[in-house]
Amino acid sequence: MNYYLQQTIQIRFIKIGGMTNSSVLQIGTCGQINSNSYLYNTGGFTEPAPEAKKNGGEGAPGGPTASPLVPLQTPRA
Repeated sequence: MNYYLQQTIQIRFIKIGGMTNSSVLQIGTCGQINSNSYLYNTGGFTEPAPEAKKNGGEGAPGGPTASPLVPLQTPRA
């Protein structure tokens, strides 16, 4: 059995607390949502990437006592 819906949706205000890479925001109905993932080598790289360095470890800019790259607010009591 097939259902055919026609909708009119008016949104006057929407507040979204957070979205991540795999989030889906759906307004209305949808029969099926297919996920897509594409991986392209646009830089033409032929070798694996170097190993990642641990945060604050050797080779990190400023060493282990460096201030954060993004200024953070102090926690409230």
